[in-house]
Amino acid sequence: MPTERLLTPTALPAEEHLNWSLRPQHLHEYVGQRELLERLSIAIAASKSRGEPLEHVLLHGPPGLGKTSLAHVIAAEMGGKVHVTSGPALTRGTDLVAALTRLEHADVLFVDEIHRLPAAVEEFIYPAMEDFRIDVTLDTGLSARTVQVKCKPFTLIAATTRAGMLTSPLRSRFGITHHLKYYTVAELEAILQRSAGLLGMGTIAGHALHAIASRSRGTPRIANRLLRRVRDYALVKAKGVLSPSVVEQALTLEGVDALGLDELDRSTLRTLATTYRGGPVGLETLAATMNEDAGTLEDVVEPYLLQVGFLARTRRGRALTIAGAEHLGLPRPAWVDEGG
Repeated sequence: MPTERLLTPTALPAEEHLNWSLRPQHLHEYVGQRELLERLSIAIAASKSRGEPLEHVLLHGPPGLGKTSLAHVIAAEMGGKVHVTSGPALTRGTDLVAALTRLEHADVLFVDEIHRLPAAVEEFIYPAMEDFRIDVTLDTGLSARTVQVKCKPFTLIAATTRAGMLTSPLRSRFGITHHLKYYTVAELEAILQRSAGLLGMGTIAGHALHAIASRSRGTPRIANRLLRRVRDYALVKAKGVLSPSVVEQALTLEGVDALGLDELDRSTLRTLATTYRGGPVGLETLAATMNEDAGTLEDVVEPYLLQVGFLARTRRGRALTIAGAEHLGLPRPAWVDEGG
């Protein structure tokens, strides 16, 4: 299990119900991903004018960027309902049959982490996507027969954080495919402005929301999580008034610095600098030194450190960059002067 921390882009179980109230309901409320929104608005308008469901949509990118929110927005724009499931939950073909037969015309079936869909279930989904039918095999051996079950025209919206793990036959059946990008600070600030209104927050002074957005790793889910933590701090310590200084105090208490790094990020960089003179060092060795799981470092810590240029992946392992050392005031990595 990955370490659950304030800056992880995956949703924590205790807070997931809070995310629903902050999700946009329509395209005009959705902030960011401008190219995708333009493509979707055209496709939705054309589909509605023909009375057809929207083409199947594949959304891929890092967690926390709004793939689930987009599924709900598309369903609302098409006038249908969204039915949510995930790849690991569809363990047998009958699970998919049950999900598809519940759908009404123009409904949306949202499958999260579709790259984890079992191969046996994937075979069931092909005719459903193309011909809106399901081929169910009854009995075995000489008495085996196939029964076709019709399902109503629907839209499959699939989300994955690892598009490369999808099979080519499945990927080719999606009419709209898009990679979600990290958000700019301005886009995150607009999202926080809307979220603050929905949460009924009081006075917001100066550039308080900008201070939160700049620490949010380009991820709306993290931005909303930080906003809730700062709201609590402001309510208890500052009479509900949100100011840049209150944001600084609240996030310092949470261990989040000006660039959005938390203690686990800083510990990784410090270990590289002090124990391994900046690296390179293998992932397993680094994880063992820190008493952390290697999967946690690879999936939770590394993506952002690579994004901001504080960590480098080399053929010999992970290495601290000059920028990463300077940010924390650590010694210059030895591998830079030794020629890598």
